[in-house]
Formats: sequence, structure tokens, C-alpha cells
Amino acid sequence: MANDLNVVALVGRLVREAEVRYSNSGSAMVRFSIAVNRSRRAADGSWSDEASYFDCLYAGKSAESVSQYLEKGRQVAIQGELRQNRWTDQEGQTRSRVEIFVTGLSLLGGSQRDSSTPQANTRPSQAFNQGYSRQERTIPQQTPPLSDGPEDFQDDDIPF
Repeated sequence: MANDLNVVALVGRLVREAEVRYSNSGSAMVRFSIAVNRSRRAADGSWSDEASYFDCLYAGKSAESVSQYLEKGRQVAIQGELRQNRWTDQEGQTRSRVEIFVTGLSLLGGSQRDSSTPQANTRPSQAFNQGYSRQERTIPQQTPPLSDGPEDFQDDDIPF
């Protein structure tokens, strides 16, 4: 029997500030939404942009470290898998929602606060990182967590 495949890779912009919460065990869970734009050609030949919105969940120490840089308008590249959550609402109706469980995240472009912000990632894939410059590559999870800000980050800390 063949294995199923559940892989998502997107580049988009945050539509609002990230929300950080902690589980009962103390693990950080960061929720955010991104907008991914694409151009469409209309019947009359004109082009227009169309946005799709995706809810994302990023968990763990890397998520907690990078959460301070996940601000509205920031461009990010994410890699993850789709997960469906199901629940029953107060009226007894069964509800469901699909979100992206993020396994890797790279900060791209500039930030409103600081354009030299480092990237964070868990389990990066070789295909996901192909074609990015050194500044846009990801830092593997075994890199120590970031401290209070980008001023503590040195280029020598990059393991490649």
C-alpha cells in the first residue's frame, strides 16, 4: 500500500500579528494567518490580483523564538502539513476547520522594526531551500534559540 502525502509550501504575508499561547505542558503555540496572492487574467485580457488566506499553527521552541518577528505585513515562507480540526459547537452542529501545521518557517524580506532579522526553522527540506540566497536560507532547529533580539545574532552562528 502506498503512503499518503500531505505537504504544503507557501510564501505569503501575515495578515495580522501572531498570537502566542502556551499548552498545559508549557510548549509555545503560535497562530497566524497569511495571505498568498496570485494574478488572474480576465476574459477581457486584463490582470487582477486575487488573495487566498490560510490559518497556520507553529509549535515549539523555534515558534516561540521567531514569534516576536511575525508582525502584520511580514513576508514568510512556510512548510508544513494540512490538519483538520473537528468539534461540536454550542448548538450541537459539527464544525471543522483546516489549518496548516507549520514544520518550517523562514522570515523573508524586511521587517517594520528591523530588516536584519534572523530566520528560524524546524526540519528544513533541501527542495524547500533551493534557490534562496544565504540570507534567506533557514537555520536548523539545533541552533540555540534566539535571545531578546537580532543584535545577539551573529553571521558566524549560521551552520552552513
